[in-house]
Amino acid sequence: MSSGFGLDHLPYGVVDGHCVVRYEDHMLDLSRVPGLPPVFDHASLNQFLALGRPVWEDVREKVTRVLEAGTVELDALYEPELPVAVGDYVDFYSSIEHATNVSRRFRPDDPNPLPAAWRSLPIGYHGRAGSIVVSGTEIVRPHGLRPSYGPTQELDFELELGFVTGPGRQLGSPIAAGDVREHVFGFVLVNDWSARDLQRFEYRPLGPFLGKSFATSVSAWITPLAALEPYLVPAREQEPEPDAYLRTTGDWALDIALEVDRNGETITHGNARHLYWTFPQQLAHATVNGATVRPGDLFASGTISGSEPGTHGCLLESGAPFLDDGDTVTLRGRAGTIELGAVRGTIVSAP
Repeated sequence: MSSGFGLDHLPYGVVDGHCVVRYEDHMLDLSRVPGLPPVFDHASLNQFLALGRPVWEDVREKVTRVLEAGTVELDALYEPELPVAVGDYVDFYSSIEHATNVSRRFRPDDPNPLPAAWRSLPIGYHGRAGSIVVSGTEIVRPHGLRPSYGPTQELDFELELGFVTGPGRQLGSPIAAGDVREHVFGFVLVNDWSARDLQRFEYRPLGPFLGKSFATSVSAWITPLAALEPYLVPAREQEPEPDAYLRTTGDWALDIALEVDRNGETITHGNARHLYWTFPQQLAHATVNGATVRPGDLFASGTISGSEPGTHGCLLESGAPFLDDGDTVTLRGRAGTIELGAVRGTIVSAP
């Protein structure tokens, strides 16, 4: 089987302060490739993302060509760093199964499990960019009111898919859903760690805050949208029909098989294609009021859950025991031959 990091993939990352492309179990320092723009001798990919789609395509073509020719030296694969400096982070609530299940857990007596606006627009919240960490970072168990003060007793993971943006628009200029290819550079797996007891106590009426802002883990490797184009499939039917600014043509769901391991044991699986709201709709809605988007911004899907047993995207839905100190959670994703960068985190107690 393919390693998942071949010429059809070539994900981008940052290692030892340099922008690199991963090729199988090695990496290519992009600052050493002749003919590429002088933006890769940095500790983030943001300057490259700002250059836009024509440059992204040109760099991908040139890198593929030199790798096929074997004319550049490949380095050993060291521990990667956070690939982008995230200026803004938005987390959506795009799985109808997850939204329904969580509402029934938190509000069992409410006859309407979905918020009134849920089928009309992609609901989301603005998260804390400064708490985003790269895969492999230890996750410190957070403290807070639950309602008594102390360490969370209900620490959970959330299985999500996120996209990273390139050029945005100036304040007051929305991004149309049909323009998504000009603004979305690539995708990462996301674990939006959640303290459910803190969340339950604080979330109404303004939504997630301290129950989620303590840590969000992302892949070290960004899979370009260009590599995932063959895995775009028809999205699920939406009822009622979305407003005009949320309508799309073509296939915009991503056929990415997902799974979560807890201490080496697979505990759930799913597929990103089942999300109710697609990533073009998410970006269009996030900017319809004129909000800005900048290179390196992160937009996450929200927990991805299915309707079958064993497809819950978090412990809250499945009813399984919450995370203990010492537990390691690993998120994995694969689209055909392309393996997305895994997301791993181990829970530790507060010092």
